[in-house]
Amino acid sequence: MVTFLAGGTGTPKLLEGATRVWDPDEIAVVANTGDDVELGGHLVCPDVDTVLFAGGGVLDRETWWGIADDTTATHEELRRLAEAVGRGTVPRYLDDEAQTAGREIARWRRFSGVGEFMEIGDRDRAVHVTRTSLLDEGHTLTEAVRTLADAFDLDVDLLPMSDDPVATLIHTESGETIHFQEYWIARRGEPAVADVEFRGADDSEPTPAVEDALAEPVVVGPSNPVTSVGPMLALPGVEAALASTPVVAVSPFVGDEVFSGPAADLMDGVGKEPSTAGVADAYPFADAFVLDDDDPTELPGRHVERTDTRIDDADDAERVARACERALGAVEAVADPEEIR
Repeated sequence: MVTFLAGGTGTPKLLEGATRVWDPDEIAVVANTGDDVELGGHLVCPDVDTVLFAGGGVLDRETWWGIADDTTATHEELRRLAEAVGRGTVPRYLDDEAQTAGREIARWRRFSGVGEFMEIGDRDRAVHVTRTSLLDEGHTLTEAVRTLADAFDLDVDLLPMSDDPVATLIHTESGETIHFQEYWIARRGEPAVADVEFRGADDSEPTPAVEDALAEPVVVGPSNPVTSVGPMLALPGVEAALASTPVVAVSPFVGDEVFSGPAADLMDGVGKEPSTAGVADAYPFADAFVLDDDDPTELPGRHVERTDTRIDDADDAERVARACERALGAVEAVADPEEIR
């Protein structure tokens, strides 16, 4: 068995190659849920769904978001109605009392559907309606995701990081506190980040299925260390579990150049060096790293495998996954996993 920690687009891309290296039945994927929002009454789980749609063969690979060739009639009509009544299409948080009312899993991230600032496709919306309805019927998020994974014929075991609510909130230098989806989708990565909060993490816990998955060798994919992996690390017991099992991390940087997304700005905002060296500092539990051939970073005391880490297609993903396999093999050769634990 091998477990991948997934968020954003980096790790879902890597998984396309991982399923060529490991038997898909032997792969667990723990997905970040700190990015989730309740939009218009429906729970949207972006990082869970990217893995779900990619594994199900329906992902829009131009955007790495939503379902390919989906229609957006409902979304467009919601925006037309909002403009018609003068309400606009900016993110509209529900009030403080509403944020902690209703289904607990949606706490601190509830938005009105008026204007719908995130584009939700029609088939994509059906997934959110189904997931939310399963929650309302009394199922856990883990159970709801498992039902959807079966519907999309997913080969890997997809696990949300927790059945409890954790919300990634961005504290900005302008003094505002906004949800990560507003920061990244509505405001395109502005204003400058002063800090990042994982609200609710202290009162949440990883599920038993996640705890079991973290007892296996772990690959931390090339995801954003702050907002994709950070919410998982904020859960009680997760860092300790990672310190007790072989862990390989793939850097999303080449030196101090990030491949994509807001990782550099977010790392800088939380006081971490935006570079591979900063990622290594953020992952003290990682025994080994996969770095790009052109990355000048040296990591004394950590095993390093080098390859071309850019992932544009499944062959690229397989190349990086095989480097992860070699790195795990090197770690496990140094000490028996039981001794590591």
